[in-house]
Amino acid sequence: MSETPAVTPANPTDALPEADLPEQMQVRRDKRDRLLAEGRQPFPVSVARTHTLAEVREQWGHLETGEETQDVVGVAGRVIFIRNTGKLAFATLQEGIGTRLQVMLSLAEVGEEALADWKSTVDLGDHVFVEGRVISSRRGELSVMATRWEMASKALRPLPVMHKDLSEESRVRQRYADLIVRQEARDMVRTRAAIVKAIRTTLEEGGYLEIETPVLQLIHGGATARPFRTHLNAFDQPMTLRIALELNLKKAVVGGVDKVFEIGRIFRNEGVDSTHSPEFTMLEAYEAYGDQHTMAELMRAMFLAAADAVGTRQVETPKGVVDLDGEWRWLPVYQGVSEAVGETITPETDVETLRAIAKRHDVEVDPGWEASKIVTELLGELVEPYLLQPTFLCDYPPHAQPLARPHRDDPEHLIEAWDLIIAGVERGTAFSELVDPVIQRRILEEQSLKAAGGDPEAMQLDEDFLRALEYGAPPMGGLGLGIDRLVMLFTGANIRETILFPHLKPEASR
Repeated sequence: MSETPAVTPANPTDALPEADLPEQMQVRRDKRDRLLAEGRQPFPVSVARTHTLAEVREQWGHLETGEETQDVVGVAGRVIFIRNTGKLAFATLQEGIGTRLQVMLSLAEVGEEALADWKSTVDLGDHVFVEGRVISSRRGELSVMATRWEMASKALRPLPVMHKDLSEESRVRQRYADLIVRQEARDMVRTRAAIVKAIRTTLEEGGYLEIETPVLQLIHGGATARPFRTHLNAFDQPMTLRIALELNLKKAVVGGVDKVFEIGRIFRNEGVDSTHSPEFTMLEAYEAYGDQHTMAELMRAMFLAAADAVGTRQVETPKGVVDLDGEWRWLPVYQGVSEAVGETITPETDVETLRAIAKRHDVEVDPGWEASKIVTELLGELVEPYLLQPTFLCDYPPHAQPLARPHRDDPEHLIEAWDLIIAGVERGTAFSELVDPVIQRRILEEQSLKAAGGDPEAMQLDEDFLRALEYGAPPMGGLGLGIDRLVMLFTGANIRETILFPHLKPEASR
């Protein structure tokens, strides 16, 4: 059996006139036309399939080498391998997740005309229907010995071929072809689905209710990020695509939905690289009478459920093996920075001292940054990349999260918030949520002034959100988890591989 091909770059030919089609595409187009001229369908509405390939393997996989049955089945699948000999033709069909089954056409079983028609009509990539007896070949290959066949869908474009130096962009740009020919791509789809299912099950078993909130918003909030802007013609109203799920979920908690979550698409008009996409999937969950500690327990439970769905709690990464069964450390921000720079850093450390420390450690800082901003920059450069095992970086300075509650032990200098770092990458975040509408208004007004001053990532003042808080929000814990980054951890893939159809530059602009 031949090796399965992988995607190769190809110039678009969809808009080419028929006379300018590449030779292989023209040959396939001619076969389509011939089928139509003969009164046959190259794309029939249905075929008489009785079993999937997987069902045949499950029911007759026990056959011994050379054993034959009189059990007749009708199967269909994509042709990914063909070998034609004089009186016998072999093909491998593929379906769904990559299940394969051999079909055989012999002169004695199908007749000369049908065999010749198969040889002259069927190409790699075609979907075909085959009816016949289930047997095990002389080489022990479970097979269907055909008595008849039909075209189920004629492929007008050749399958890609194996190429070891194939670029990632070619795979993600033509993901449909990638899925046809590469098992790893099919596995990624199922792995992601299993992880999402495990997370959803964990939340539902914990009493959380899943809801949906608007993607189109009048005011962007819930995070500091640059939004996509659009326009609602019905109201002649400028709108943005949401940058977070947070504010509407908190409104639901105010209204009495005490445990609530959403898994939804988020849109941030920012950079694109191996860990960032302009459109990605976020989970956010909120719990009345919870705090950052209950959220940490929930986060750990979701990670372990995802690990069990994948099949291991020891995850290999480029930085080393992550043991999810080990300790999940709590590391205060100022302690982590102090350990990294070799001297004590506190919220009272002055800005000039911090600038000098940054310079000694080759960390670039903006001259206008305040002390706490420099601390978080040192954290990102000198601490986070070196945290292999699960670590809750906690006790942030207030500027880091405008929607987090002031710390119960040091409300002037710290907030109750953490970022979960695993293998040097932020995987999730959580707060003891700020529910005091007076303090929240002051913080959002400060953010609004930054936005008015030209900061594209600052949050806007959301009067409806503040009005909801004024009705009385219970003490609350909340978390956010990037689904794509979670899948990245368990698969070792970059974000473009974990998203089925990621955004790419238009082909014409390459």
